[in-house]
Amino acid sequence: MLVLINKYLRSKHTTPAGDEMAPAAAAASNGADRADRNLYHCLPGCVPVRAKRGASSSATVTTTTTTTTRTSRHNFVRAAASGLLVGSHFTNHESLPGLPDAHAEFAAAFPLYGAAPSRAADAIRADEYPHLDRHVCLDYTGINLFSHAQMNSSLPSTSAPAPAPAWQPPFFDIAYKSASLRAQVQCESDAAAAAGVGAAVTRRIMASLKIPEDEYAMVCTANRTTAFRLLAESYSFQSGSGKQLLPVYDYESEAVSAMADAARRRGAEVVPASFAWPSMRIHGADLRKKLWRRRRRGGLFVFPLASRMTGARYPYLWMSAAHEQGWHVALDACALGTKDLDTFGLSLLRPDFIVCNFFKVFGENPSGFAGLFVRRSTGLAALERSVIARSIGIVTIVPARRWSLAGDYSTELEHSRSFTTAAALDDADVETTCSFSGPLSSTALRTLQPDAGDAPENGDAPEICEEENGFHPYHEETEQQQMGMEEESAPAMEMEVECRGLDHADALGLIAIGNRLRCISNWLVVALQKLRHPHAAGGGEGDAGHQLVRLYGPRVKFDRGPSLAFNVFDWKGERVAPPLVQKLADRHNISLTCGFLRNIWFADKYDADRAAVLEHRPAGDDGAAAAVAAPGKRSRKDAAGDVGILVVNASLGFLSNFEDAYRLWAFVAKFLDADFVEKERWRYTALNQRTVEV
Repeated sequence: MLVLINKYLRSKHTTPAGDEMAPAAAAASNGADRADRNLYHCLPGCVPVRAKRGASSSATVTTTTTTTTRTSRHNFVRAAASGLLVGSHFTNHESLPGLPDAHAEFAAAFPLYGAAPSRAADAIRADEYPHLDRHVCLDYTGINLFSHAQMNSSLPSTSAPAPAPAWQPPFFDIAYKSASLRAQVQCESDAAAAAGVGAAVTRRIMASLKIPEDEYAMVCTANRTTAFRLLAESYSFQSGSGKQLLPVYDYESEAVSAMADAARRRGAEVVPASFAWPSMRIHGADLRKKLWRRRRRGGLFVFPLASRMTGARYPYLWMSAAHEQGWHVALDACALGTKDLDTFGLSLLRPDFIVCNFFKVFGENPSGFAGLFVRRSTGLAALERSVIARSIGIVTIVPARRWSLAGDYSTELEHSRSFTTAAALDDADVETTCSFSGPLSSTALRTLQPDAGDAPENGDAPEICEEENGFHPYHEETEQQQMGMEEESAPAMEMEVECRGLDHADALGLIAIGNRLRCISNWLVVALQKLRHPHAAGGGEGDAGHQLVRLYGPRVKFDRGPSLAFNVFDWKGERVAPPLVQKLADRHNISLTCGFLRNIWFADKYDADRAAVLEHRPAGDDGAAAAVAAPGKRSRKDAAGDVGILVVNASLGFLSNFEDAYRLWAFVAKFLDADFVEKERWRYTALNQRTVEV
């Protein structure tokens, strides 16, 4: 595969400017290369592997397999485009088909959805997540750890071998610790078999994601933004090194912005990728130039496999191309589905860093943490000591303080060496030590110190205290010794944890989850495009109105992601403010998010679109108000500044079902009523007005 990538990167053919994968476009210039390229067609998300050229029988088998895959994709797209809501355009929300009729047509168009694995997913949702029937949750991204039934159970869901404590809700909290990323990774390497709830959760997560523990170390951070900033502060962006930060994002992200700010402050140049309008696919020619800069010495290439906003998927080959050019690759897996990493092929494409996001319960408890996985062989060498990184937000998973523990068992929270030394820390350090339950005061921290009977039996307690009091942040060996002592002070008992959210995803598997989301997301794309205003503004009875919804990114596509970016327009053609759509959806028990698409590149033929769709957002605007439209044409550097498109976003999860998509469709259709927004405003006023007695 690396030979192919070299061939792509060194190709001298002229490529279309807006192609998603410029190397692939260059290879399509003749018939022989086109035949070679067909060898790489496979299921979405999988790693393309070149088939061996041997006997004619082998070539025949390869051709047959490729044809079958392409035919199945074509049949799926055709079924979605022509088998759903055929010949219908809905101009009134009351004319929509009922849920049973719509589901029957949906099941007929997508037989895979009604297969046994999908029915198993519906059964899991009904038994373990009954709260999802009351509220449609389309604003979650990340990996679900526990089920609703497990979190709300008053009985232990499972028990570890005695004398380990029962694994009960709320399962765990997080406690902040002061450590550099480099030292934390080295400490994880030395204590791979550590006991306790934190190590047990880490092992369970890495087993579910199929990330080998012997190659990667998992560092827990408070959230995704913290993980990105921690990586930027720890990466070797030395001033004058010429290293760059190259993020591949088509939307504004708080985490990416924090990473970019840290990289600029440390002397790195930030060169974001651009995306071709209207497909919102990667602008291949531009990204190829940024990766192929001979005078540069690489840097950090931050790459998501799919867009969190538009659902566009990106080829894995870009990561191999970046590695070939001397870049370190950070894979952002936060926008992926629960089992999407199964197709990643870590044995072939080894990112230096992986970032994942974890929350407790889908649809109810968004608290959790982020995981930063560092590859020991290459990622660790790219990290350097940083004083700032020590205070950013590395956390430790500790037992929840609300646990009811049997016997004389003492939790990790009581034994954690980071808390026993709190009295020796500065007041500012004490104030920043906290967990989900709130900040811990200095008095509370002192009460958590172990008694003399809890000291290590080897009599090294005075030496430990002396080393901790004499710790200097620039001395890496001392820091590692301190962290190693923390691990030794933890209770040495093995513990098994049950994460039903991960168990459910593992039981369903990649294929079942992928087919389920593929069918629902493509149906929703078709259904939204069927909504049309009855009359155009200023037109007569016979004039057809414009579409109610405008989608951004891929339309009906076999390998599109489960996210949609869209905007709603009224009968006059004016956009309804996305924050208003979000608020009205919440009143109808539907959770959506808003996002800001940016880094958009327009070809010459789309000059009119550029002037019409791009908008300027005032500095410091958080998106709560409608942005100001950009007047006239603008330069090709549309990615610079706050220029882009404010959109509504809906993200499906592996627990989403057809009814969730239908309820969103029915809600959006209400905007076909020209007075819907005004009615909702009056209804809200009536429900919240004060009662005045006369």
